[in-house]
Amino acid sequence: MHVKKGDTVIVNRGKHKGATGTVLFASPEDQKIVVEGVNIVKKHVKPTPGNTAGGIDEREGAMHASKVQLVDPETGKATRIRKTIVDGKKVRVGAQSGKTID
Repeated sequence: MHVKKGDTVIVNRGKHKGATGTVLFASPEDQKIVVEGVNIVKKHVKPTPGNTAGGIDEREGAMHASKVQLVDPETGKATRIRKTIVDGKKVRVGAQSGKTID
């Protein structure tokens, strides 16, 4: 997957197009990610001993990883990435700037 937890991404499709946030969770098996402040959904929560009130929580929902692009730390713009081997390690490199992201 082209993004990891902690990366800054920009949404390029859907109703949240143009929104920027940090990846909170990444699931490579499902190709799903959760981005901070994007795709807010309402979740109905039952009362439990820890949460006696219950109610409706607002939290970030998962979205497909193909809907986001990584933000290049050098330019601050969305960029595609390439994976290259540097000193025996596979690293991510920004396509436009050519700088290492990892």
